[in-house]
Amino acid sequence: MSVHVGSICIKKRGREAGRQCVVIDVIDESFVLVTGPRTLSGVKRRRVNITHLEPTQIELKITQGASDEDVLAAAELEGKTAKLKSTV
Repeated sequence: MSVHVGSICIKKRGREAGRQCVVIDVIDESFVLVTGPRTLSGVKRRRVNITHLEPTQIELKITQGASDEDVLAAAELEGKTAKLKSTV
């Protein structure tokens, strides 16, 4: 499964392990930019190695480089805020 803009993933490593995040930009073949947003899932906007993410089949309809407010609005619109708040 590939990781692309709008993919909801689970962080497998680091202090935020087990939390859900949204890919907002693909930097290169090894790194992506993710956000929770922090107010929703506790994951702050940061660059993450793709090997530290486990993609899910759930996606949000957002544009590349979307702000945390845009991601939060898209999650509320699509009814996926509960999914982002949950931990694995």
